[in-house]
Amino acid sequence: MPRGNMLIAQSGGPSAVINQSLVGAVLEARKHPDVGKIYGARHGIQGILGEDFLDLRKETVATLEGVANTPSSALGSVRKKPKPEECKAMFEIMRRYNVRYFFYIGGNDSAETAHIVNEEAGRQKVELRCFHIPKTIDNDLRENDHTPGFGSAAKFVALALKGIDLDNRALPGVHVSVIMGRNAGFLTAASALARTAKDDGPHLIYLPERAFRADQFVRDVHAVYKKLGRCLAAVSEGVHDDQGVPILAKFTKEQDSHGNVQLSGTGALGDLLVAEIKAKTAIKRVRSDTFGYLQRSFPTIVSATDALEARRAGQEAVRAAVEKDADGSIAIVRKPGTRYGVRYDVVPLRSVARETREMPAAFINRQGNDVTDAFVNYAKPLAGPLPKMYRLKGVVARKELA
Repeated sequence: MPRGNMLIAQSGGPSAVINQSLVGAVLEARKHPDVGKIYGARHGIQGILGEDFLDLRKETVATLEGVANTPSSALGSVRKKPKPEECKAMFEIMRRYNVRYFFYIGGNDSAETAHIVNEEAGRQKVELRCFHIPKTIDNDLRENDHTPGFGSAAKFVALALKGIDLDNRALPGVHVSVIMGRNAGFLTAASALARTAKDDGPHLIYLPERAFRADQFVRDVHAVYKKLGRCLAAVSEGVHDDQGVPILAKFTKEQDSHGNVQLSGTGALGDLLVAEIKAKTAIKRVRSDTFGYLQRSFPTIVSATDALEARRAGQEAVRAAVEKDADGSIAIVRKPGTRYGVRYDVVPLRSVARETREMPAAFINRQGNDVTDAFVNYAKPLAGPLPKMYRLKGVVARKELA
C-alpha cells in the first residue's frame, strides 16, 4: 500500500449529513500510520486546481465533531467534471503535496468525477488510490439500497407534508408540493411517511418513473376534492411527458457541467399545475410550494440512522483504500430479514458513475399516483420516528343541552 498524504473533497448538492462522511473519513485516517497529512480541498475539483487546501489534521476533534453535526458541505462544493488536461494539472499538484489517497464525497456525478480521475491516473501511471464516498438526497445511486442524505431529507419532506396537511385541514383547498427528484422519485415518495390517519395527505403522489399527464392529474385532484373537500398532491420536479421530456424543461434551458437540465430553483412547475387546476375545475383555493433547496441542509431534524451511516461510509472508504489498497466506491446494502440492518460493500467506480437508478415498480401503485406499503416499509427506518399529531375528539356541545 502507498505511504503518503490524503486529499478529500465534497461535490454536488450539500446534505444534512455529508459532513458526517467527511469527519468519519478524517478521524479514521488519523488512525493509520500510512496516512500522513490530511488535506481538505475547498469546492472540490476547483479547489484542487487552485491549491485551496485546509490542513484537517490540525482541526481539533471537538471542532470536527461540531462540523459533523452541522448540515451542508463544510469544505464547500462544486459541479465540475474534470478534463484530461485538468487531471494532469491535478496530478502535478498532488505530486507536490505527496498525495497518495484521494476521496470524493458526492452523488453519481461525483462518482463519475472520481472515476475519471482514477482512469486518468492509470493512464498516466500516477500512484493514487481513488475512492468515492456516497451522498445524495435523491437516493438514486446504483449499487446502493439507499444513500447518506436521503433519510434526513425524507424526514424533512414527511414533516413538511404533515405541516401542510394540518394547514390544509384548517383552510381546506388544494395544495401542490413540488419536491426534488430528477429521475428518481424516492424523495417525493417519502411524503407518504406523513400519513397516519386514512384521510391524511398527501392524497396523491406523482413520480418521474411514470409519464405525467396533466389532464389525468386534474381529474385525480378533482376526485379527491369531491370526496374529502380538500386535496394534497406531492409532485417530483422531474415528472415528464410520454416522450420522457421533463415538464420543467419547457421553462428552462440551464445545464450544469455534467449536462443535466437545471430543474431546481424555480416555481414554474407548481405555478403551471395550479393554473391547470383552476382552469379546469371550479375549485377556488389552490396553492403550491416548491421545496427546492430547503430539504437539503435543514438543521435539527437529521435522521439518526442517516447520520450514523454517513459517518460509517466515510470510515469504510478510508479502511478500504489504506488496508486493502483498493479503489472504488462504498455501497450501502440492506441485509435481508425484517429487522433493519446494513453492510458496506466496495464496488467499482464505474458501477456508480453518472447513471442513476429509479424507484422499483413494486414501490409505485398501479395508477401511478401513489406509493405502496412496500415503499413505506422501506423508507420508515431511514427517516426514523416522526412526531405524533393530535386532533380534537369532535364531541358536539349542543348535544349536552338537548
